[in-house]
This record gives sequence, structure tokens and C-alpha cells, in this order.
Amino acid sequence: MAKETKKQELKKAQPARAVSPFEEMERMLDQYFRGGWLRPWRSEWPGFGGGVTLPELRFPKVDVVDRESEVVVKAEVPGVDKKDLDVSVSEDSVTIKGETSHEEKEEDGDFYRSEISRGSFSRTVALPASVDGSAAQVNFKDGMLELILPKLTKARRHSIKVE
Repeated sequence: MAKETKKQELKKAQPARAVSPFEEMERMLDQYFRGGWLRPWRSEWPGFGGGVTLPELRFPKVDVVDRESEVVVKAEVPGVDKKDLDVSVSEDSVTIKGETSHEEKEEDGDFYRSEISRGSFSRTVALPASVDGSAAQVNFKDGMLELILPKLTKARRHSIKVE
């Protein structure tokens, strides 16, 4: 016990470590920016990894497949109606825009809950080749959008021997 009290007395007798101005500034900035307005991709934000996922904050996941005579673009747009989608094609890019709307109501005796979420999204994807947008084929089923875009000029592929 005597050793413990001596350690405690020494600890009390020592002055507190001085904090450098840089450490103090970093601590203040961490506290101030904890909400993350300068870091909007933090996982606490809905739709970007954690928390409640709201459909209006999600960007569609997109696959682009470069075939010999066409480019295929597949996009996941779950919960979006066909009438709420807008797809535009230029010679070298595809833009997918959409709107979501979700309303949920629950009533049980004295308890009442109503949640409404609305939002929109837009994603532009660069294409690996020039395409003819006027000859595009579009399929939409079960939240999957598929665009088949014929190329203006077919790809000239050839093999290269690696030595």
C-alpha cells in the first residue's frame, strides 16, 4: 500500500503535460467537424455504407461490357418505376436519372408512424467506344436496366505475343 500511495503522490505532484498548439488545434477541428460536413462520404451517412439506407441517396451500380460490335450497360435501379427513369445517350457517355418515392404508414391504437422519403439520382458513365444512341435497345425488368448500344465502328482486336 505504501508504494501505491507514493506513486499517486508523485503523479499528483507532476505538472500536467503541456499540449502543443498543433495538438490543441487538431483536437478542436476534430470536435468541430465531427458532424462531417466536409467529409460527406463517412459511413454514418445513409446510403453510403452504414445507417438506414434510403433509396434516394444511392447511386446506381453500373456494369459496362465492351463487346466487339456493341457496348452493354447494366444498371441496378431497385425501387424505381419505369416511368421515373430518364436515360440519355451521347456518342461517348450514358446518363441515367431517376426519382424515388417511398411512403410508409403504421397505425396501432395510440401509436402512429408515417415515413416519407423522396429523392432523385443521376449517374453518368463514360463509354469505352463511340456508340450510335439512336439504335439503342433498352430492357428494364425487376429493377435492372440494360442498354445495348451498337458501336459506330467495330473494334479491331488482335493478339500480341508476350515474350
